[in-house]
Amino acid sequence: MTTPIDFSPKPIFSLEGTGRDTPPTGLIAPARYVQGPGLLDQLGVFLELVPSTRPAVYISAGGLRRHGEQLLGGLRAMHIEATVEIFEGECSYTEIERAAASLRANDTPFDSLIAVGGGKCLDAGKCVAARLDIPVVIVPTIASTDAPCSALSVVYTDEGIAHGGESFPDSPAFVVVDSQLIASAPVRYLVAGMGDALATRYEARTCYRNPAGRAVIGGRPTIAAQAIAELCAQTVFDDGIAAAEANYRGQTNPALERVIEANTLLSGIGFESGGVTAAHAVAMGFTRLPVARADYLHGEMVAMGLLTQLTLEQSLDECEQVARFCAEIGLPTHLAQLSIDAAADGPALQEAMAHSAATPLMDNEPFDVTPENSWAALLQADEIGRAATAAVGDHAYRRLHA
Repeated sequence: MTTPIDFSPKPIFSLEGTGRDTPPTGLIAPARYVQGPGLLDQLGVFLELVPSTRPAVYISAGGLRRHGEQLLGGLRAMHIEATVEIFEGECSYTEIERAAASLRANDTPFDSLIAVGGGKCLDAGKCVAARLDIPVVIVPTIASTDAPCSALSVVYTDEGIAHGGESFPDSPAFVVVDSQLIASAPVRYLVAGMGDALATRYEARTCYRNPAGRAVIGGRPTIAAQAIAELCAQTVFDDGIAAAEANYRGQTNPALERVIEANTLLSGIGFESGGVTAAHAVAMGFTRLPVARADYLHGEMVAMGLLTQLTLEQSLDECEQVARFCAEIGLPTHLAQLSIDAAADGPALQEAMAHSAATPLMDNEPFDVTPENSWAALLQADEIGRAATAAVGDHAYRRLHA
């Protein structure tokens, strides 16, 4: 069931039988999105709008310990009894098929699946719901990726290497973001989400400027997606530091609310309808390195991928600007902050970059991406990132990784 990571166009953007050579522009988004503190208690109320009275809850064992009482109690208050299925930790086809078979074996059919957790749990939940042919309700407990709002899932091997993807004809039926859960989670997740969100602007811009560029949903990027992607990154630049400080205190504030929305909603719409290119291709390459995939988050790898994209495109002033912000907020700015040594890990790292260069995501760049120019771009990004960290300091990074 694995497929190359090409995030194939949704059926509504297929050109088959139309006689057209150029795809239309298009935009996709979740049917409903709601965000605010304390919303987990009201999940049963939101289910009435799906509508759903017989949901399955897909959540990790740790998530169930932390949030199960509040989540299931809120459902029971609306006279909804849910069946819990435990997410076993990796968004792989092994896990997806296991969970789907387990839920399919239940005597009573479910009318929705509520996926609760981080990006991999949410992506796996979308795949499971598709196999059961029921709507998916997304409840992120961290703001580390833009997975909650998208109609696609990145699928990994059982070992955690990114190697496949699935896209769905429909976006999530409902995305419910309890910002107090985000404020109570470790700050590193929020900051990683900022790395993912920052890349949205630059990747969408590249796809838009390239006449051959395509959005993830298959059509040409819309100007609406461009505006959303621009606002996404600007919100992170403007509010990121204040949002992280609120998160350190375990409190919500307007800055944190705005960054959660940027990480989750704006980035989700911006990447899916705006397009993805080198930053994510490089990040996927990093998952081929055991130390990176074991110890670092998706958005942290994307941040280094973004610096590489900007050097690949020779946008060096922007690369320096982004690198300085990453140093200020605690995102990785150079390879050593992903525990990678370009000399000692050279052969494996070069192989990872060659894999990145060959991914279909690189087709959105307006020039040919090769193993050679992507490797040179990575080394130049590493140099720029080291200079930025020397100027700004690494106290924010060390605070997150203490």
